[in-house]
Amino acid sequence: MYLHPLIASVPPDERAALIRSSALHSYRRNEIVLQADTHTDRIYCVATGLLRAVDRDVTTDFIRRGDFFLGPSLGENSYQATSTLVAALPSSVYHLPVAAVRRLCALYPEVTMGLLEIAMKRVAMVRGQLRRISSLSSESLVSRVLHELTQLAPAATGGYDKRITQAVIASYSGLSREVVNKTMRDMESRGLVRRDDQGVHVPPTFASTDFGSLPPDAHELSDELCAWNGDSPEAP
Repeated sequence: MYLHPLIASVPPDERAALIRSSALHSYRRNEIVLQADTHTDRIYCVATGLLRAVDRDVTTDFIRRGDFFLGPSLGENSYQATSTLVAALPSSVYHLPVAAVRRLCALYPEVTMGLLEIAMKRVAMVRGQLRRISSLSSESLVSRVLHELTQLAPAATGGYDKRITQAVIASYSGLSREVVNKTMRDMESRGLVRRDDQGVHVPPTFASTDFGSLPPDAHELSDELCAWNGDSPEAP
């Protein structure tokens, strides 16, 4: 049984109750998980794959394995989604009842703090991307996004999963698809980008920006929050 570290410390009967009330769903690449403006009573936790949040055709952020997508507040048992949630890669996603998670937050402050940490890291990630879009050249911005994808959607052979399209990169970087295509072709001709059957490979120097190298794990979940334990994906 998979077990998310966020609820690892709560009593077994509480974990079992959350498991019973949750459901695991599978999504094909580009399939919509949640439509914007839809009312939902679920929190979405990625078991495998990668989701992206889309607002007016712009990818605002990614939700990776072990991460959550939830509403702007846990004050109610349901919320109206402000973004469309799309599977960037084939994904398995747990649907957790907001009411059940709210109950755990009320009983166990460490669950609340864990969700707060995840939300704060997502805000920092979005702010960092907006800063890069407004400050970096097209090549520097594409380079940084490609490196970020090696963390979000790693390929088995290194680099990032080749199923992440240039359209997705353009949507996230705030550039046109044509600019992304031209930039990547130029990088490839200079030996900065290499493709194989599994992924797209980029040098680690792409992590550097005009603001200096990003601190380790600045936009990533901690190892503890990303870790999953057990043998089969039956529960979050």
